[in-house]
Amino acid sequence: MARPRTPAGRAKIVDERLASLYPGDAASLCALDHDGPYQLLAATILSAQCTDARVNLVTPQLFARYPAVEDLAVAEPSDVEEIIRSTGFFRAKTASLLGMARAVVDRYGTVVPESLEDLVTLPGVGRKTANVVRSVAFGLPGLPVDTHVGRLGRRLGLTRQEDPVKVEHDLCSLLPPRRWGAFSIQMILLGRQVCVARGPRCGICRLADVCPSADPAAVGARATARRRPDR
Repeated sequence: MARPRTPAGRAKIVDERLASLYPGDAASLCALDHDGPYQLLAATILSAQCTDARVNLVTPQLFARYPAVEDLAVAEPSDVEEIIRSTGFFRAKTASLLGMARAVVDRYGTVVPESLEDLVTLPGVGRKTANVVRSVAFGLPGLPVDTHVGRLGRRLGLTRQEDPVKVEHDLCSLLPPRRWGAFSIQMILLGRQVCVARGPRCGICRLADVCPSADPAAVGARATARRRPDR
């Protein structure tokens, strides 16, 4: 098919194909094990510079020890550090976890807030984490932008921005709010599996025919293989 000429045209096709490749909403696609907003917020803080799989190995002990946000708010830092040590940057993450928990208790009566404006005031919580919680835990519009989403957004010609906040605004302007959360996770999955940072696998990418950055040779080889009759 002819490549769409505008970001809006590409976004529509990309959105449809990602939804087909990785079906589900943000909650079902989220790889972090959790039960409710508090656990997701804590797990997302831990996921910085760490794999989701590693976080999922750590959080059962963390949440067994501190089942509610008010329990974490009064935790001993050394105890939390020991539990989360394997996630990396454990001292900074402990400070963020305890600060987040105390703020939720003191400012919001132990209830994790839903609004982006409130979430980003919590220690250790930036726009990406806030949008994860909004889209996954609350089912609200939120488009988290990590390195994968930014990289794919630029390669697909959906944005030219490097700043994550500007990337978020560009992508949100091209998609219906109900799709923001799932779209982000689907972009991350494609970025991990196919459109990797080095050596993107254009020959197997379902978006290659509409991607302005795709390797023409790889796209051509795939098209030829599709047309070749079985022997």
